[in-house]
Amino acid sequence: MAQTITPCLWFNGQAEEATNFYLSVFPNSEVLNVTRYTEVGPGEPGSVVTISFRLNGQEYLALNGGPEFKFNEAVSFIIDCATQEEVDHYWEKLTADGGEPGPCGWLKDKFGVSWQVVPSILDEYLRDEDRERANRVMETMLKMSKLDIAELQRAYEGR
Repeated sequence: MAQTITPCLWFNGQAEEATNFYLSVFPNSEVLNVTRYTEVGPGEPGSVVTISFRLNGQEYLALNGGPEFKFNEAVSFIIDCATQEEVDHYWEKLTADGGEPGPCGWLKDKFGVSWQVVPSILDEYLRDEDRERANRVMETMLKMSKLDIAELQRAYEGR
């Protein structure tokens, strides 16, 4: 089934730079379409209005909308990571060059977009029917910035 909902990311003249950055971070990514302003405006003729792109199977639209709106943590993108190597990769790339680490696997990239870099196993640990185990994992996670799978596993196992 074709994707029917596409997140639109509003940038202030940085749509092309942001798209290129995200393409460098995520595998299996590509630009799908670029729309440019014409003489009619309102932007500079030839400059980017929108860029449709795909990051590892998910489509997005980057819009050069102007300075009116800013990103905030009310909307974030979750990156499901199978390994610590993946967690480390996304964390390091997305916090580089002005990105900001946050608590519990959250971060903001250099454009202000919020991401959650989360190991796949975390959901299983937190949903465990043994609430003592789940609580240990939650307590451990709440003390972390970048999530550490080995540390979460130790908490889960009670070590």
